[in-house]
Amino acid sequence: MTEQPSNVPDASAEENGNEEEVLQWNVAAEDNKQRLDKYVTESIEGDVSRSQIQLWIEQGHVTVNGRTAKANYKLSAGEQVEVRVPQPESVDIVAEDIPLEIVYEDADVIVVNKPRGMVVHPAVGHSSGTLVNALMFHCKDLSGINGELRPGIVHRIDKDTSGLLMAAKNDKAHASLSAQLKDHSVSRIYNALVRGNIAHTHGTVEANLARDPHDRKMYTVVQAGGKHAITHFNVIERFGDYALLELKLETGRTHQIRAHMKFIGHPLVGDPMYGRSGGIKMQGQALHAASLGFTHPTTGERLEFSAPLPADMEELLTYLRSR
Repeated sequence: MTEQPSNVPDASAEENGNEEEVLQWNVAAEDNKQRLDKYVTESIEGDVSRSQIQLWIEQGHVTVNGRTAKANYKLSAGEQVEVRVPQPESVDIVAEDIPLEIVYEDADVIVVNKPRGMVVHPAVGHSSGTLVNALMFHCKDLSGINGELRPGIVHRIDKDTSGLLMAAKNDKAHASLSAQLKDHSVSRIYNALVRGNIAHTHGTVEANLARDPHDRKMYTVVQAGGKHAITHFNVIERFGDYALLELKLETGRTHQIRAHMKFIGHPLVGDPMYGRSGGIKMQGQALHAASLGFTHPTTGERLEFSAPLPADMEELLTYLRSR
């Protein structure tokens, strides 16, 4: 399945492999004649400086149509830019005493209720204050399958999405949980506050997603190519020009709920990328991972967990009910 442009591996909000991080983009017409270093800096996710990108280019980690190029190389529409993100030779993740809301924990797995605003794992330019830093302090052992920067991390949710996340404490548990994500046996249910009065009480959005050619940090629905994505929704409560939804993911693509809700004309409240200005506001998108279910990697028992809405979403709902 080819994405135009593509990101390999899929930096999914819910699924996440152990392959070398390779990023690829096909240069769109509007980016014709743009400098290579500027193009990559604007395309790559995370806080990566232009000077860092220039160093990667100099070291040969960035290619155009399979060949190295200089930072000031002027791109042409249709060319393929590839970045092989270099793995740090030595990583010293500092364990930080950051409070965690632990929903469940045993020798194999830990489930936490991540607050809005917390990044899941360290990245270039962002090495502290993450969930991984907190887990390193709390847990003696975490799985090493995803490398030094992402110990224990099986899946992730966006920085400004709150809710349930599972992490593995050993490689056996990690392999089991990853396999469950791939075969879609992990149950993930979200709550979201969206704009507009949705006509149907329940429905399904089945639409492939690919990076938006006009803003490569976003994802958009495409008719051909992209990655298969399915989101089921039910309306829990209506507030006239807003609605509270329950959403069940059948796949776990990057920004899947946010992009799908925008596609059907009901973007999430507070979403800085996929929303729109006006109306009620909040800091970050009104999206919460409310339920998580999986089969325990050792006992085989089916486990189901839930987490209540965060205070800021509850306050919004109280306000909407009082209008």
